[in-house]
Amino acid sequence: MGARVTRSDFEWVYTEEPHATRRKEILAKYPEIKRLMGCDPMLKYIVVAMVLVQLIACYFIKDASWTTLVITAYCFGGVINHSMTLAVHEISHNLAFGHSKPMRNRILGIFGNLIIGVPQSVTFKKYHLDHHRYQGDCDLDMDIPSKLEGKLFAHTFTKLIWVILQPFFYALRPLFLNPKPPTVLEGINFAVQLTFNILLVYFWGAKPLVYLIGGSLLAMGLHPVAGHFISEHYMFKKGFETYSYYGCLNAITFNVGYHMEHHDFPSVPGSRLPMVKKIAAEYYDDIPHHDSWIRVLYDFITDPDIGPYARIKRKGKVSNGLTSKEN
Repeated sequence: MGARVTRSDFEWVYTEEPHATRRKEILAKYPEIKRLMGCDPMLKYIVVAMVLVQLIACYFIKDASWTTLVITAYCFGGVINHSMTLAVHEISHNLAFGHSKPMRNRILGIFGNLIIGVPQSVTFKKYHLDHHRYQGDCDLDMDIPSKLEGKLFAHTFTKLIWVILQPFFYALRPLFLNPKPPTVLEGINFAVQLTFNILLVYFWGAKPLVYLIGGSLLAMGLHPVAGHFISEHYMFKKGFETYSYYGCLNAITFNVGYHMEHHDFPSVPGSRLPMVKKIAAEYYDDIPHHDSWIRVLYDFITDPDIGPYARIKRKGKVSNGLTSKEN
């Protein structure tokens, strides 16, 4: 089973999430950052291009061997699909068309969702905004593993299994720990995705659908681009709960690695986050960060000081009666 993790609980703190305070301080010193906020006019075109590329790949993969399908899904299709989940992340912040046109953002998210294979765009937004507003909240931040995950995946080998199964935990955790009533838009997202999947199988057979869904699952598990799931908030250094990554994979992941900058300024598109770092360099240069998502995955699996419990947590606002789950 390998080494057992040294932690038996989360790192509990009694402070508010740090990014709202940092945002005010940085903006007071560098008000020009406000000019970076707003939509990225290129995002919608990139999303359309990614969908078209995957549709072309689906056409060619329909006659490929299963071995070729799996390798292509892991090395190519899964990377595009993972990148699309991060485009959906950008869209959840209304960064494709701006805050004044929320429905256009939702429609684009549902369209981009097609190549992921599983409906998630609308539901992701519903929970992700809680992650920003209530970072570390034990009731509302569904980015944090459950206590059961911390107990079950407490050795080197079981952490490896947890990394491989990350997409399932990431998708199912909110449904068990903080279920929210389904919305009309979620129903539309589901119906559009189901229709697309049925048509794909009807015209080109099952292999393209396996390619899309399999690629999504493979690239969200033990895969270099999936390192961002762990690099963003797992406590690699005591007291620090958000980390940026400044490596080359930002080029294909909408700069999600600039995660400290993103949480400080969620209204700034990923394409402009490097400019935030450049303007307010003294706020970012001297804090812990990552340079390799592969190293992040390796350290998470092998280092006994890191595991599902290596997260900073706060007492829940729901538990304390300060808000409700219907926020």
